[in-house]
Amino acid sequence: MKLKDTAFTVRAERAILFRVMLSEDRNSGEEPLEELQRLAETAGATIVHTMVQNRVSIDPVYYIGKGKAIELSRLAKEMDVDVLICDDDLTPAQVKNLEKVIDEKVIDRSELILDIFATRAKTFQAKLQVELAQLEYTKPRLKRMWTHLSRIEGGIGTRGPGEKQLEVDKRIVSKKIHDLRKKLHEIEKRQERLVASRKEFFTVSIVGYTNAGKSTLMNALTEIDTFVEDKLFATLDTKTSVCKLENGKKFLVSDTVGFIKKLPHHLVSSFKATLEESRHADLLLHVADTSSTVIHSQIESVNTVLKELECDKKPTIMVFNKIDAVKEDAVIPLLRSRYKDCVMISAKTHQGIEDLKRKIIEMLEKNFIDVELSCSTANGKLIAYLHEHAHIVSSRFDDERATFHLLMEDKLLQKLRMLDDGIQIKETVESN
Repeated sequence: MKLKDTAFTVRAERAILFRVMLSEDRNSGEEPLEELQRLAETAGATIVHTMVQNRVSIDPVYYIGKGKAIELSRLAKEMDVDVLICDDDLTPAQVKNLEKVIDEKVIDRSELILDIFATRAKTFQAKLQVELAQLEYTKPRLKRMWTHLSRIEGGIGTRGPGEKQLEVDKRIVSKKIHDLRKKLHEIEKRQERLVASRKEFFTVSIVGYTNAGKSTLMNALTEIDTFVEDKLFATLDTKTSVCKLENGKKFLVSDTVGFIKKLPHHLVSSFKATLEESRHADLLLHVADTSSTVIHSQIESVNTVLKELECDKKPTIMVFNKIDAVKEDAVIPLLRSRYKDCVMISAKTHQGIEDLKRKIIEMLEKNFIDVELSCSTANGKLIAYLHEHAHIVSSRFDDERATFHLLMEDKLLQKLRMLDDGIQIKETVESN
């Protein structure tokens, strides 16, 4: 069983981009194929032509209509094109019909994104996630992608051995999908335990549209060297590090895979373990590219995915990044008026990073309680833990007892009792 050599790759290929514009799409203010062009270039394709067709509805047979399909065929031959890329997801029948007319490879948005993910995946977990998403995409398209069937008498997926072979292939793919889901479920359980083990720390997860500058912000907050590249989906694997504040306190911050408009559902499902950090974070930093001309639709796309992940109710700080790249003076005031309590930054130049840290501290301290704690002066481990995880308002040492007035997160109380079952804790005034 052998896939086409060209399956899931558009690297170093000459490409035509195309899409249908419906009436509801024409007032969005975005360039119709701008994002698809960036995706294709990220995958390594050379764009030689673009085509946009205004229609009332999608053609169920050819997506773009047979007349336009014939026109694409002519253009593909004239321009020596290797692949045609659609900005929407195509049905297996639409792909088959288009390839029959155009006589060149046709792929859709999901297949292009899968190609990029395949080249970006570095860790074992990310590779499993990409493989699962690819197989789930491939399964209903087996008739098109398995080339050995075309050599069986009777044609693709017709009678006799071809039909039997297709069923065998489907069973193989189904078993592989089952095995991958099982492996990812085990990883997901380990991820949940890992995230749960960090519960004594305040955790912040950076989310946002792809290429909004999340990894650059991660570097600015934590002073580590996370991989940064001006391409879509530069980060696929979650990275977690410590951000230390001036008062000696710290919180954990995690970078996540970027979201995108029309992100395929099976990709969100496959990357559930990677996105576990966001699901369990105390605070989300929603990073948006202030210089983008379609910033509002990008923000809405991220909010849609967050809702699917059941993260839409979490405390969130809206972070507008790349303010150094904004060309219109009116943009920032308009964003401030529309998004209350937002923070304007340039992660690249570190402008506004201290303001963001102060905002994070404000959110952190909303969960603080005011307590008085008394413990043995001999318990150095507990006292060191207090200095690291709580804000010590005052302290007093009498004979063999130490008394602390603390501001701390209420979730740390159980941890304190584990460190010393002889401590005395009295809650005084709840902050906020």
